[in-house]
Amino acid sequence: MFRFSSGVLVAFAAILLVAMALPMNKRAGVDIQVTSASHFCSYLPPHPGDNVGATENDGIPFCTTAQGAGTQTFPSGFIRTAHFASTSSYSQVTGRFDRSKYQLSSTDGGGQYDNLDILGNTCNGWKYFVNLIEPDVEIYCIRCCKNKADCNLGASTYGCGRIVPGDYS
Repeated sequence: MFRFSSGVLVAFAAILLVAMALPMNKRAGVDIQVTSASHFCSYLPPHPGDNVGATENDGIPFCTTAQGAGTQTFPSGFIRTAHFASTSSYSQVTGRFDRSKYQLSSTDGGGQYDNLDILGNTCNGWKYFVNLIEPDVEIYCIRCCKNKADCNLGASTYGCGRIVPGDYS
């Protein structure tokens, strides 16, 4: 028969509670896919109406179609346009969205979800990705990168147009 001290049980319970409280993307790696204008994911705040910049460490992957555990499907009508581009070292989607479909604020200047903040997740099997959401101007971009140099992670205040050049019509 095993005997545990109350201190050991309390410590175990505390660790378990912390692990359960972490967002899904912090507990298990999720490999999102960006393979076409109709099959891609983008990170959004964990709850409708949350500020993007305040949730850069807690983004949840939303996808055009279900991609398995840890992802959700975009709200109906959220994605307005999507433009796909790829090379041998990156794949990306750029476009416009309707912020009202996820209750995002017109005064939210947005933020950046990337592999430095969303630990353990990958994009197209690659460990580098950069994803900006800009509710004030209703544009988004995501780029999955084979090489670190192909993902510009250090300048989110420049916005999608400069971080992930592409078609935003």
